[in-house]
This record gives sequence, C-alpha cells and structure tokens, in this order.
Amino acid sequence: MDKQTAFVVLNPYESRRLIAKAVAKLPGVTYALQNGWIIVATGSSTGYVAEELLGEPMIKENFVSGHIFGGETWGAPKNPDYIFPVVLHKGKRLSMIPEDALAEFTAEDVFIKGANAVDAEYRTAVFAGNDKGGTMGWAMGTLLARGSQYIVPVGLEKMIASVPEAVKHSGINRFAYGEGMRFGLVPICRPTVVTEIQAFAQLFGIEAYHAGGGGIAGAEGSVVIIIEGPADKVAAAFEFVKGIKGEKPLARPNGTPVQ
Repeated sequence: MDKQTAFVVLNPYESRRLIAKAVAKLPGVTYALQNGWIIVATGSSTGYVAEELLGEPMIKENFVSGHIFGGETWGAPKNPDYIFPVVLHKGKRLSMIPEDALAEFTAEDVFIKGANAVDAEYRTAVFAGNDKGGTMGWAMGTLLARGSQYIVPVGLEKMIASVPEAVKHSGINRFAYGEGMRFGLVPICRPTVVTEIQAFAQLFGIEAYHAGGGGIAGAEGSVVIIIEGPADKVAAAFEFVKGIKGEKPLARPNGTPVQ
C-alpha cells in the first residue's frame, strides 16, 4: 500500500481531545476500565480523558487544578463547584477519596495525571505548589512500589528543552520572587507518556513528527504535526482531525481572580 504524507495543525484544545481519545484506547486503560481501578487526577488535560472514559461531557473548568492564567501560575482555584479526581472501579464511578482508591491498586490499575513539561526524550514533570508534593507526594510512592500504570497525557505545547535541567533549578523555597504561585518541578518516574505523536500511533497506526508550533490571534500554542503511513490510515487521521476542529477553549476557572 502506498505511503502518504500529510500535515495537521492542532490548537491546545484540539490536541487535548486527540490525546484523550488515544488514552481511552490504550490496552491497559481498557482492561482496567473493565476489571480494575482507574484514578483520573484533576487537570486541564485530564478533564478530556475523564469525559472520554465516562462517555459524557463535564464542566472541565471545574476539574482544573494548578494552571497558568493571566500571565501567572496559579494553584487549584477556590471553586465551590470543584470536581474532585474521578475514581472508577470496573467502569463504575465511585464517590471515593482517591487516596483510599489508591490503597487498592495493583500492577494492573491505572493512574492518569497530566504534566506541565515534556522534553524531546518524553521525560515529563509536573508543578507542585504544595510543599509536600501535592498529588505526586501522595501517589508516586505507591504507584512505583506496586508497579501500577502511570499515564501522562501531555500536549507538545508544553515541550521544554530538558526536564532534568529544569528540575534542578526549581523549588518552592528557592525562588526569591516570581509571577504567581511558587512551585517545585517534580519529575514523573516510569510513565506512559501520550503526546500527539503517540496519539496518532495509537489511534491510526501511523507515524507522526512534531514540525513546528506557535500561532497568533487565538492560535497561540498550536502545533504542526506531519503524519505518515498507509494512504487510507493517513486519510482517516486527517478526517478525524477535521472532526475535532473548533474544540471549545477552556474558560477561566471559577475562583481564579481576574488580573
């Protein structure tokens, strides 16, 4: 079959939808959805994953935790409608404290949390505004000790030069001042990272290459992705991208002050 090449342009919200659909199709996720535990931690990317797993829309602004808004870093908004991490057991959503669900985890269970940084080697890290490590502080030890699956959906808009180098220079108590919430940058150990690159491979069985990014007039943070593979699969991926064009942007979360 003839090999074909095309390119697509995705804004950050379209990327989130693409990545979320790929995460929901990962074999480990589909197995845990039927047979085990899944925890979806709060975040701007994981809200899309939660929608795909639940099969219903949610007010994703109420699922945002730490975020960047108005030129500053912010912690979790003080929002009375805040949606706490989604806990699923055998596909059923439970009103359960995520720490209690994590206590039940085995190697076949799945923890899903986004990241604030990814580099060219797909190393990832997340901001921690809590000096005890936030979500990473209570989850990472258990996940590593039990060999549980840690999945990180993260768009290439968050690409940085080197995660280890950035980690070395971060830390809540290291900053003399800054624009917004101080943070430690916590590296994520042994994750399954899903960017746009892995998403196209998972959903369509094609190769994808990060070719550029940026944008103006509402296209800020967009990425240009070259896709290559059998003609029918490239065409299917291209049509899929057309279908997610115009994904609604997230608004300012309730509880985040306007500058």
